[in-house]
Amino acid sequence: MQFINLARQYAQYKNQIDKNIQAVLDHGQYILGPEVYTLEEKLAEYVGVKHCITVANGTDALMIAMMALDIHPGDEVITTPFTFIATGEMIALIGAKPIFVDIDPNTYQIDASKIAAAITNKTKCIMPVSLYGQCADMDAINKIAKQNKIPVIEDGAQSFGATYQNKKSCALSTIGCTSFFPSKPLGCYGDGGACFTNDDELAIIMRQIRTHGQEKRYHHVRLGMNSRLDTLQAAILLAKFPHFENEVNARIKIGKRYDQLLGSDIKKMTIMPGNTCVYAQYTIEVSERPLVQQYLKEMHIPTAVHYPIPLHKQPIFAEAYQYAKHLVTSEHASQHVISLPMDPYLSDDEQQFICNHVIAALKDLKLSETA
Repeated sequence: MQFINLARQYAQYKNQIDKNIQAVLDHGQYILGPEVYTLEEKLAEYVGVKHCITVANGTDALMIAMMALDIHPGDEVITTPFTFIATGEMIALIGAKPIFVDIDPNTYQIDASKIAAAITNKTKCIMPVSLYGQCADMDAINKIAKQNKIPVIEDGAQSFGATYQNKKSCALSTIGCTSFFPSKPLGCYGDGGACFTNDDELAIIMRQIRTHGQEKRYHHVRLGMNSRLDTLQAAILLAKFPHFENEVNARIKIGKRYDQLLGSDIKKMTIMPGNTCVYAQYTIEVSERPLVQQYLKEMHIPTAVHYPIPLHKQPIFAEAYQYAKHLVTSEHASQHVISLPMDPYLSDDEQQFICNHVIAALKDLKLSETA
């Protein structure tokens, strides 16, 4: 069994993927070829925004969004510590300071009720992360941002395809960013990402930034970077995209079935009312996580931990945040979460097998604790 079975997905769409790749090889426009612009149009329409700017990866998408919003060294960006390093890393690389706000213990999203207290005169952006495939509480976050006249960047690397109050992830803020890393809900076969916005000026700026700040060939109006989605990856995404909504529905069905099979005694992520979740990861909480992982490994069931060390405890940030005492929920989650195999082609039998052994593992561990 694989944690995410990408080979099984490829087998579904092999003919169209191979055909699209061959088309690129035939026309030879490997950088910003026609497939890139076709993909941008389709993704913008799907998300429900005016502009999609594809980029080289989801990490660059965050940097480009902050550069477009003119975030400078010394500024502060509010985000969550319970996420992948890229979120805090890009804030620090631009010279700003990540201000970590703790998470809600049930949704694992940034706790919107704690954001206002973290805002200072240096706050230039709020960057919620739509973790595990569910959008953060964007209405509450946008309300706080509007009151303080600061923009919001949604880090939607894990939530592309999810909805919040009937609006798609990446259409919920000033700029939405996502990733097309192979394991993401919509993944290519390398690195890829995108920025989304309804702001015409920001779209122009982000297109310039992704190509060395270039307004026209050899005319550079701002500092930029080299962050273009290559045409082969765009071609692969175009082959997969017509099936994406079916895969989203399959993910939702599998996530709900996990909930039912595992029962009410195992803590799972709460899906907020009005939200749908694409389950980039299906995550539960357990005690004695290493023992549970070992038990499942012996049954040939792979697991993963997203994320074992919150950002304020990472070596690169630890000194600056050594006195942080208000991030206890993130620390608790990092010590107890475990993700189970998840992809849209997980069979009922595989899922039943996984759940049977998760329940057995927890039962055995409980018995050993009381013995």
